[in-house]
Amino acid sequence: MNDLKNLIVSRDDAVATIQLNRPKAMNALNIEIMTELVDVLEELDQDVDIRAFVLTGNERAFAAGADIKEMADATAVEMLMRDQFARWDRIRKIKKPIIAAVSGFALGGGCELVMHADIIIASETAKFGQPEILLGVMPGAGGTQRLTRAVGKTLAMEMILTGRQITAEEALRAGLVNKVVPVEFYLEEAQRMAREIAAQPPIAVRLAKEAILRSFDTTIEMGLEFERKNFYLLFASEDMREGMKAFIDKRKAEWKGK
Repeated sequence: MNDLKNLIVSRDDAVATIQLNRPKAMNALNIEIMTELVDVLEELDQDVDIRAFVLTGNERAFAAGADIKEMADATAVEMLMRDQFARWDRIRKIKKPIIAAVSGFALGGGCELVMHADIIIASETAKFGQPEILLGVMPGAGGTQRLTRAVGKTLAMEMILTGRQITAEEALRAGLVNKVVPVEFYLEEAQRMAREIAAQPPIAVRLAKEAILRSFDTTIEMGLEFERKNFYLLFASEDMREGMKAFIDKRKAEWKGK
């Protein structure tokens, strides 16, 4: 992680904060920054000392979209061979929770990246949108699917087919974000929530996240079967024994991640 050009990574106990750092380009997502981001997430996902991530930009922009300069002259075959969305698929496979801290613009690819997070904290200045239609294209990194699941068909249709941006409060009412806070507190609140999650038993957190994500990919019957298998699996963990014993003993549990 010493050679990062577009990210700033910091650690605070069990929480890693990853900041997109292309301020002159409004954190536009090019191939280089996405490659760095995925590599960092995968590396830290294997670090036993890290239990949760915070992903953020700056007060002006989380990410104002994809880097249009990389795509303006590309042909369909070039885009196909570039296979840039394979990196996005890898983000979805990150096992530890990702909390997005969003201020300013989260548009196009930026909005799609936000929706790859598990929890979203927005500042009062945050703006969300999928304005690709205004450039003659459409979302390609999951916007049509994740936005629809988050806010429903009618609002997703409006946002994607007109390019309209919604405010943080609209996003909260629609179910796209978890919480809206004043701009001076958005990162602090995301890190607070990350610390709260990081204090939970890590194996249970991982399996619970897996089960929630599985609910989007399957029937309710198969999702329930997956949930129950993960539930039973936790009875093989030391943390489960510790958690229940601590409850009975009326003391704080000490999680080992085993």
